Amino acid sequence: MIVGVLDINAEAAAKAVEQIRAAGGRADSQACDITDYEAVKAGVAAIESRIGPTWALVNNAGWDKPMPFLKTTPDFWKKVVDINYMGPLHMTHAVVQGMVQRGGGRVIFIASDAGRVGSSGEVVYSGTKGATIAFAKALAREVARKNVTLNCVAPGPTNTPAMDAFVGTGEEGAKIRDAMVRGVPLGRIGEPGDYPGLVAFLASDDAAFMTGQTISVSGGLNMV
Repeated sequence: MIVGVLDINAEAAAKAVEQIRAAGGRADSQACDITDYEAVKAGVAAIESRIGPTWALVNNAGWDKPMPFLKTTPDFWKKVVDINYMGPLHMTHAVVQGMVQRGGGRVIFIASDAGRVGSSGEVVYSGTKGATIAFAKALAREVARKNVTLNCVAPGPTNTPAMDAFVGTGEEGAKIRDAMVRGVPLGRIGEPGDYPGLVAFLASDDAAFMTGQTISVSGGLNMV
């Protein structure tokens, strides 16, 4: 399998490619702003011209800045919606057309439990993730007969730089983290390594009879 990495940050994309190659894999990258549909079409065409047609698309770009909804502004809403909702729509529209023509493919969305149960301080973000889940279900119905499946992985709180920005640092941040951990039945928040196995499964033939599903990976925090 060859991995294509599309990222607005060309340097970060190149670093990801280096890591994949260092682990023995094959990869290539392409700079791409997923909020720009024309740029997405050009980026997808460029990467596919070098590494071949796409079998599995993982929509994992995301951004948010936690704050109470009533303190946010329309410019903020637009940025959150453009990156977290319109970006995946652009990518999916550009890639799934080829999948349908070829008669097969997999699309995996990195959604969020915030889109299933809501998250204080992440109101607009929660809305985009809920919309993503509904979008995946609806499109899964449209393209099922073409052997194209769409599923969502919904992480819970995860130990990432975005989490650091959310809870803050110092004593107050530590208190918020401790409260999160107490709410998770498995006794910890997620780590980045908790998700790739499920994504790889959904991209594989083992998941050929699954579509339109949303799977939470949250240590039991959300059981729906």
